[in-house]
Amino acid sequence: MPKTNLKAIDFFCSGGGMTYGMQLAGINVIAGIDNDVAVRSTYEHNNPDSRFILADIFNLEEKDLREKADIKKDDDDLILIGCSPCQYWSIIRTEKTKSEASKNLLKEFHRFVKYYNPGFVVIENVPGLERKAEESGLQDFVDDLKRRGYEISYDVYNLNEYGVPQSRKRFSLIASRVVKEKIEPDISAYRPTVKDVLGVENGFPRVEAGHRDQTDFQHTVAGLSADNLEALRQTPKNGGNTVKKRKSYEGKGFRDSYGRMSWGKPASTITTNFYKISSGRFGHPDEDRAISLREGATLQTFPKDYIFDATSIAGVAKIIGNAVPPEFARRIGQAIMESLKNDEE
Repeated sequence: MPKTNLKAIDFFCSGGGMTYGMQLAGINVIAGIDNDVAVRSTYEHNNPDSRFILADIFNLEEKDLREKADIKKDDDDLILIGCSPCQYWSIIRTEKTKSEASKNLLKEFHRFVKYYNPGFVVIENVPGLERKAEESGLQDFVDDLKRRGYEISYDVYNLNEYGVPQSRKRFSLIASRVVKEKIEPDISAYRPTVKDVLGVENGFPRVEAGHRDQTDFQHTVAGLSADNLEALRQTPKNGGNTVKKRKSYEGKGFRDSYGRMSWGKPASTITTNFYKISSGRFGHPDEDRAISLREGATLQTFPKDYIFDATSIAGVAKIIGNAVPPEFARRIGQAIMESLKNDEE
């Protein structure tokens, strides 16, 4: 990659998936911002060269960030990244009142983009952000960037086409006022599947439901009730659907609940509840258990030495499920780097 002075601020950084991937591409992420103190240790442990700023964007003034992160206005080398929590705009059936606070996060991020006028802007979010472009603030965001001379590229991407072993669809935007060409991540030459990254041959020993891994590898698995364990035992291996009908879940819950992943296909979208077989197709292809914390992280393309620091299975899974897959982040960073190289030629 070419030498670069590019530096980035990662808004809504959580445990650092975007930061880690961008740094793999050669971009200096000088700071990550999040209002959740529970993600701080994970972020700092794995991204020691980036400063974690604990702040609520609703209360953070634009000028204050200049002091906290040592950045300036109109910097051609500055990238502002906004990967806001997306529950409100997700198609997953959740109680919207619980995620009401996340509704206007893009509009808050927009304040900083207007104030600092960075060379590059990156957004990653759920496809619903685009489907509800007026309500989410995306339309105003894009229109404002265009007025100020940014070249913009955005689309809904299936991340399996970008080296992530999931069928994970995400909205992504890359804008630049420095490079006058559309910037998009390069599609992968192959589409990774579950078998490419999981299984004994990939370093995941067989374990049972309820297994607790006290090492940093975190091959920890949630327990199962006797009823759920029996249902999973009856579910055909390698992609099977549960054979047990449950009246309590009819018409409710998540599609593919209690199903198994298929070795030869990408995984379903890894959510914050991937450790529960009741929340999606999160059953192991062969073993009678849900996938482990480390398996979920691997399907999100985190390296196996990435340490997640939380006090519970649910806490670790939240960090993993909310993350931008580092491999996709790397490809975004790489595309920005390559655009600068091409612009110089």
